[in-house]
Formats: sequence, C-alpha cells, structure tokens
Amino acid sequence: MIPSWEYFSVTPSAKIAPPFTLETATKKVQLAEDAWNSRDPERVALAYSPDSEWRNRVEFLRGREEIKAFLRRKWAKELDYRLKKTLWAFRENRIAVSFEYEWHDDNGQWYRSYGNELWEFDEEGLMRRRLASINDAEISPDERRVL
Repeated sequence: MIPSWEYFSVTPSAKIAPPFTLETATKKVQLAEDAWNSRDPERVALAYSPDSEWRNRVEFLRGREEIKAFLRRKWAKELDYRLKKTLWAFRENRIAVSFEYEWHDDNGQWYRSYGNELWEFDEEGLMRRRLASINDAEISPDERRVL
C-alpha cells in the first residue's frame, strides 16, 4: 500500500507536516487541490487521519470510510467538478483556505460553489479536522472560470 502522505508529497522525503511555513502551507493547499481534482475518493481520503472529523455543509462525517462514501455521492451528483483552492492563512498545525469549484448537474445546469475551509493536522501531516462552509450559485456555461 502507498503511504498516505505520498499522494500529497513530491517525494517520500518531502512529507509536509506542521508546523507550516508559507512555502509548506502553500504546497499543502496545492497538493490538496490536485487530489480533489482527481475526483478519486480513495486518493483524497488518504490525506485525512483514520479518525478525521468533517463538517461539510450540514453533514458531519468521521473517518476515512465515511469520507470516501461522501465523496462518491458528491462526484456522482457534481459532474465535471473542477476546483481552485487559495491559501488564506496558516499557523502551527492549521491552514485556512478559500475555494471555488464549478460543476453541473445531470440536467446540464452549471453551478459555482464557493466558501472557506478550516483545516487542522496531526503531527504526521494528516488532516484530522475539516470544517467547510459552502454556498452555491447557478451560472451559465459562459460564466465558468475554473477550467
């Protein structure tokens, strides 16, 4: 099995763990964006601790299995999902990001979802807590900007 941090690191020796610097926090955000854009629940879930806690909109999740099930449901509904994350702030073992992503439903209606996430990491660099606040706006295809 591939160690979980290899999905979010350039090499095994480049594991990104707290305390974060501007460089490592920026890299952690970019690697998370890349993983989420893969739309691979198995890959994404490996960035989270086995007992990770999430609040995503009105859902509360705990552990990798619930995270994977959530992501499968999400990407079955949010078609052609494409995400952009931006580092907002960081300190010690926490990172705050703003984000926007675009997707369409099975009727072809496009949406832009945007919001903020608060991340907390364990000593190994796995995310142990994720709090996400998200809003959706209908957009037309010509309004897309996350390509």
